[in-house]
Amino acid sequence: MPTHKNILEVKNLSISYGSNIAVDDITFSIKHGEIFGLLGPNGAGKTSALSVIEGLIKPKSGTLLLEGVDLQTHPMQAKAIMGVQLQTTSFQPELSIKQIIKLFAGLYNVKLLDRDISESLQTIGLEKEKSKRYKQLSGGQQQRLSLYIATIHSPLILLLDEPTAGLDPQSRRQLWDRIEHIRKDGGSILLTTHSMEEAQAVCDRLAIIDHGKILTIETPSGLIKKHKNDPAVRKVAHGKVTLEDVFIGLTGSEIRE
Repeated sequence: MPTHKNILEVKNLSISYGSNIAVDDITFSIKHGEIFGLLGPNGAGKTSALSVIEGLIKPKSGTLLLEGVDLQTHPMQAKAIMGVQLQTTSFQPELSIKQIIKLFAGLYNVKLLDRDISESLQTIGLEKEKSKRYKQLSGGQQQRLSLYIATIHSPLILLLDEPTAGLDPQSRRQLWDRIEHIRKDGGSILLTTHSMEEAQAVCDRLAIIDHGKILTIETPSGLIKKHKNDPAVRKVAHGKVTLEDVFIGLTGSEIRE
């Protein structure tokens, strides 16, 4: 049984780079077994928030608790129960899949027999590629391997930054299936995305973030119900209000670089 109601609690988090405020006093929590999405345009603060939770950068202020453990005062204890797949995750290009798995299993002190590796690769559709070098894999295959490595130590929570960016529809659907399997096995997931389709397909709840502030938190269908009559949303809607209409209505229609 979980020892805390929420696996992750982010309270009054602020992040700044010099005079630029990237994240401005945001608060949210993730339940056990939940897929929670941070949805926002480019530069909204999604990746910065994720980077603080991962321990890559220090926040200006705020509290982060992972299963009750303070991420800032006990980073190693927290990282032991966390898995991370960055948008730019890459491995040594000359190593084979099997070598990469053995390397990271060793780093996490996970004992894997050759039979275990073969069974795992079969599960993610890479068993025939186990002798291939990393650089020989397609983008979708690299993402599936990266997701497997991020979960090799059975973390309680998985952090994914734009996990399906640049993938074709088939690879994207396969990755969604893997994410759902991880949740069914008891894991919790925090992912960043600016894909409405992805947010609606895999997330239990969403936080829409823009200019460093969380604008609203709800289920995908709940967001539509909550904001369908907002004047800004009605203005951009063409017929029945969609999640994308809500998103553009709340964050604006200007193109972000």
